Amino acid sequence: MGRKRSFDETAVVSEAAGAFLIAGYEGTSVDELVRATGLLRGSLYQAFGSKRGLFLAVLRQAAAGPLDETALDLLLVATLELAPRDAEVRTLVGQRLAGGADPARLLGERLLERADLTVRIDAEERENR
Repeated sequence: MGRKRSFDETAVVSEAAGAFLIAGYEGTSVDELVRATGLLRGSLYQAFGSKRGLFLAVLRQAAAGPLDETALDLLLVATLELAPRDAEVRTLVGQRLAGGADPARLLGERLLERADLTVRIDAEERENR
């Protein structure tokens, strides 16, 4: 039987989310996750199995909450970096975006905002499309 965890998993996942938001999935090292979460490397692997396992926990936590800027940014990271080669990530992203507003527009607008490239189209121009 394993030892009882001495950390708050929700808090650890939130701290890891912050690290992934800064550098993306590929750009975030396990050392950065250790620093961000305050966990020892062994505890991180024991609790989540891998960097991917921790990212999946981050993605699930984001998918369970409101579709705010943070959740959209994490969905963008997942979509751009992992979904093309990871069916589980692709499924989580698809489930979170299903049934809501146009996902392409939602993610596209957030991507442009995050890159500080917000495109403004006036109402008349929209009507002419």
